[in-house]
Amino acid sequence: MSAEIIGTYATAICLLIGSFFVAVGVIGLLKFNDSMTRLHAPTKVGTIGIGMLLLASIIHSAVLGDVSMHELLIMGFLFVTAPISANFIAKVNIHRQACDKPPAPPRDDTWSTLNYPDD
Repeated sequence: MSAEIIGTYATAICLLIGSFFVAVGVIGLLKFNDSMTRLHAPTKVGTIGIGMLLLASIIHSAVLGDVSMHELLIMGFLFVTAPISANFIAKVNIHRQACDKPPAPPRDDTWSTLNYPDD
């Protein structure tokens, strides 16, 4: 088997995996009722799906001999911005009181700190 055939198979596998994850994200977006639960499917699953599609593009361009870094930049931008935008959307839903408020943190000195209680 030549490198071109292996690259073609790797591209096809990445396209199938990426398409599956994107489809799961779309189904999750359409199926869930609450905006906070609808938020989870596209941000988590969609990021993996788009990442696999971009990886397929990288492999395909490498097989053709035209290596480009554009896909890596897109992937980096996507992996940085998707969690941040999901966090902002969740905060807007909490401030608009469109969902249940999260439980209050416990009242002790060790919550989200490195301080140990004096016992």
